[in-house]
Amino acid sequence: MDEQMADYEGRAALLKALAHPIRLKIVRGLLTCGCRNVGCMEANIGQSQSCISQHLMRLKAAGVVKCARSGNEVYYEIADPEVAAVIAALFGEREEDYRCMTSRS
Repeated sequence: MDEQMADYEGRAALLKALAHPIRLKIVRGLLTCGCRNVGCMEANIGQSQSCISQHLMRLKAAGVVKCARSGNEVYYEIADPEVAAVIAALFGEREEDYRCMTSRS
């Protein structure tokens, strides 16, 4: 497989990971509100903890989010800076307005 096809496959995988309304809401919430735990997401999204956790596992497996443990809590944040550009384009927003974003290095 050539390098260009691998790039297309990677971008398609990102879009697949985001291709669910709840996952979009989770990711957009992380970008606009900053790093959060599942309990906070549960209150803001209106879905059960188990539902949110399942979607977070899918996002984590795709490299969209990463997590860090602090005591008994697990906090999630955006892991892939390209996600901000995709979400900004989808919602007509500016990446610069997002509060919690992994820096592009």
